[in-house]
Amino acid sequence: MPNIKSAKKRVLVIKKKTLRNQMIKSALKTAIKKFNALVNENNKEAATQAFRHAVKKLDQAAAKGVIHKNTVARKKSALAIKLNKMGA
Repeated sequence: MPNIKSAKKRVLVIKKKTLRNQMIKSALKTAIKKFNALVNENNKEAATQAFRHAVKKLDQAAAKGVIHKNTVARKKSALAIKLNKMGA
């Protein structure tokens, strides 16, 4: 446990940031799981809506610095490929 006042504050700030990051990641994973479930059900309209929602969550995570932008680009590409294969 830190003794210096600024170090104590850093511990508190890091806890808050960690919780925020966990919330963002959790919401992102949920959105992606919902999209994958709809793709497996072959529900094109709902999957398209879920795709938009998942992409939005990915972009928000990148903007907050929770996930690297290249990781986001890779995940968005993989989701788009799944959605496009569904239509074919």
